[in-house]
Amino acid sequence: MTRARYDVVVLDGRLVGERRVVHGGIAISDGAIVRVLEPGERPHATRVIDARGLYVLPGVIDSHVHFRTPGLTHKEDWRHASRAAVAGGVTTVLDMPNTSPPLRDPDDVGSKAALVAPDALVDFGFYLGVAPDRVDLLDGADARRIAAVKVFMAGHHTAHDVVRDPRDLERIFAAAARNGLRLAFHAEDQNVLDAVQRDVPPPTSVAAYADAHPRSAALAAVARIVELARRYGVPCHVLHVSSAQEVDVLAGAAAEGVPVTFEVTGHHLSLTSDDFERLGTRAHIRPVVRAAADRDRLWDAVLSGEAASVGSDHAPHSAEEKAAPMPAAPPGMPGVQELLPTVTTGLARVRPELSLDDRMRVVARVLCAGPARVFGLARKGAIEPGRDADVVLFDARRKWTLARDDVHALCGWSTYEGAEMVGRVETTLRRGEVVYDDGRFAAAGGRWVHAPAHAPERRVASVA
Repeated sequence: MTRARYDVVVLDGRLVGERRVVHGGIAISDGAIVRVLEPGERPHATRVIDARGLYVLPGVIDSHVHFRTPGLTHKEDWRHASRAAVAGGVTTVLDMPNTSPPLRDPDDVGSKAALVAPDALVDFGFYLGVAPDRVDLLDGADARRIAAVKVFMAGHHTAHDVVRDPRDLERIFAAAARNGLRLAFHAEDQNVLDAVQRDVPPPTSVAAYADAHPRSAALAAVARIVELARRYGVPCHVLHVSSAQEVDVLAGAAAEGVPVTFEVTGHHLSLTSDDFERLGTRAHIRPVVRAAADRDRLWDAVLSGEAASVGSDHAPHSAEEKAAPMPAAPPGMPGVQELLPTVTTGLARVRPELSLDDRMRVVARVLCAGPARVFGLARKGAIEPGRDADVVLFDARRKWTLARDDVHALCGWSTYEGAEMVGRVETTLRRGEVVYDDGRFAAAGGRWVHAPAHAPERRVASVA
């Protein structure tokens, strides 16, 4: 019997890189891409996947999720969240530390990996949290074992370690500089918010909540981050940027050589304050959804390359919690399953003149290559020999309506229920294994990608 040359081959697709799209296929062995195939090549393999009519994307990296383990698993858990992820083409996630208890001690990161691995369909890494009174813990942190240190400059229902004193923030920057750590920020200044809200009654609507959380708080926080990043040389990634002014400040600082990057979220690209009345608390998020002009500037940042990444900020709450009247309803929504289709749907709306190939290149940049660069995931983010065989077969032309039955997150609801989407995931491979195929899921098998064994390596480009 002839031995199969490869484990898996994917044939006759449109292979997507951030700079070009080519027709061809890929050959996979031992969980990695080993060759990019020319059109018409038919090498022998144990499994052959026909990608005719489909785009072959790198696995999406969602660098901003809250999978809620431990302590908040009535909201979400890794079994359900992993299924939601791979159904949406996400093969790698970076999980936030504001669980119960929060992940603050570097010595606990390995235990967290062991806890979630049995239920993880996706590869994963973790942010480390930091409390103002325990900045000393950062001196025990290994940058190879964490994605970044998450700094909450403002608090809400699940964020308890708030850094509001400028002296504490400077101590965090100094520790990050000593230890070669990346910082990531929820960038709203709690002192500004406290001043705005001092004589204002508790908000009884999402619109009133948004008024009590103005962009001035975000701008104050971003200005301080830029100044400290310039002074300490610490790489900083600002999460869920929501306003045009924040984009202008951060893009300008980056152009001057300040080591700052920023993320936009799928919901800030999809929703505006005009949606508050229609969606109610399902549109309640932090930072708040802002005006249409802000959404337009965020799209400009995505299309121009100013935004390094687009993340979901997947932060579900139970349906009962979310249905509570304001101000009891917590901010946050599920989004990991919806991330890719919200971006492709938005691209079809804001840039209909772009070819499908060009839209897919934007997707590859902000959902795959961009987060891989920011977080040093050298084996992820591209269709290249030597990279992990994280692959998504995507029907970019397919229109479909998201229904409640489509939702795989534990919470069982989505802000986008009833919305028509443009583009749908058909099949998802994680390191060469089919983990999702037309509604069917594989068993767990995700790995910790920020362990020392996954330190950055140099790779030869093929499709980029």
